[in-house]
Amino acid sequence: MPAAPPRLIAPPETCDSRIHIFDPTKPVAPTATGPGPAWANVAAYIDAVQRRLGLTRAVVVQPTAYGTDNSCTVEAIAALGLDRTRGVAIVGPDASDAELQQLTDAGIRGARFQMLPGGPLPWDALEPVASRITNFGWFIQLQMDGRLLSEREAMLKRLPCRLIIDHVGKFLEPVPVEHPGFRTILHLIDRGRTWLKLAGAYETSKAGAPLYPDVGALATVAIRAVPERMIWASNWPHVSVQDLPDDAALLDLLFDWAPDEAVRQRILVENPAELYGFSPSS
Repeated sequence: MPAAPPRLIAPPETCDSRIHIFDPTKPVAPTATGPGPAWANVAAYIDAVQRRLGLTRAVVVQPTAYGTDNSCTVEAIAALGLDRTRGVAIVGPDASDAELQQLTDAGIRGARFQMLPGGPLPWDALEPVASRITNFGWFIQLQMDGRLLSEREAMLKRLPCRLIIDHVGKFLEPVPVEHPGFRTILHLIDRGRTWLKLAGAYETSKAGAPLYPDVGALATVAIRAVPERMIWASNWPHVSVQDLPDDAALLDLLFDWAPDEAVRQRILVENPAELYGFSPSS
């Protein structure tokens, strides 16, 4: 039986702001925790997510499995269509201007930092990379244990480029809205140069599906506070878990987290168009 579509009808030009594409022919980086699923290719994403959910735009995020070899991500952007796809690369401080320009021309708009197992770059590379990518209009995409965000607030405020915080902060243990790490998120997004990615609730929630209310409580507060700095993503192919979530149900979370249709339009279409530089009708 075909998988059921979401209840939420995605508006035209809806963007899935975080997916990974894998290619078993690519070498795995020494820092990787694993090679990633070989089946998670462009054709599988189009069939399982884009067609089923009615999405037209996507952002391919470099898997940590491949380190700074961004060829798989660049090839995926081209296959999905540069007019409706963007990417996030992993680059070190030693990346040349020529390399950064080549990646920009290929659709890359950000540099990924994962400060969890498998991440190939350390904290002391973040500010040097930020200074290198700013002239290319890129942002930093950061994933870390949100409970530690307050310790990094001063550094993140110093960044000369824009910032995306992944996975509703990625709090590895549930926290209340008063937690210093979550307050840091609110401080950052209120400054106008930081976006929060509404994705991956299933990775950290202890309350569980279908609504993940412990993560949802944080998402709801952030959306109400600064809706113009929220973006949504499926996080397909969900490499961190064995029990794969229902992608349609992940889109339907926005009924609960963002009940207002105009706010959902901002989250799904307008905000990612601004952040990733999509044309009005790609």
